[in-house]
Amino acid sequence: MILFRLLNPQGLAGLAAALVLAVLLVAAKIDARHWHKQSAHYEQLYRGGEAALAGTIANVRAAAAQAQAADRASVDRVETSQRTINERSADALDSRLADIRARAHRLRLQTASAAAAPGGGPAAVVSGLPGRSAGTAQAAGEGGFPATDQLIATEQAIQLDELIKWVKAQGAVERRRNPSPGDGAPRR
Repeated sequence: MILFRLLNPQGLAGLAAALVLAVLLVAAKIDARHWHKQSAHYEQLYRGGEAALAGTIANVRAAAAQAQAADRASVDRVETSQRTINERSADALDSRLADIRARAHRLRLQTASAAAAPGGGPAAVVSGLPGRSAGTAQAAGEGGFPATDQLIATEQAIQLDELIKWVKAQGAVERRRNPSPGDGAPRR
């Protein structure tokens, strides 16, 4: 009997409304569960992205530190090579200049002793020829330069030669990051 009372139009409307509300409730539960899963998935993706970003930042910092250390090592290697080249060039220049100055000094002594020797000097008079001026021959040696100018020109030529060698050696210093074993100052 109760059933007949519910089957009237108001009861049927209430029953239909309850059924619709139940269906909507189930649909809302399904929708909430779906969005809860999606939210968890997006949160997991976000956390993974943050972790990847943190890893990338750490890798970039490590690579930058490694590159900086490699650059410092390269700078140290190049500076050492250049210092070695500078010292070697300065020593070679000093040695060559000392050698040429010593040779010029010996030549001056030989010329002076030959001029002082009786009959064997450069101003010796050959019979039948008029006496020549010894001053002109002494003032201008080979090539028409006086001995002091010859020494200066020779010193400058040596300096230029050593400068050319120095520039070539400095240019040969490799400025790459990872030198192969056995690399050092370039040979001259």
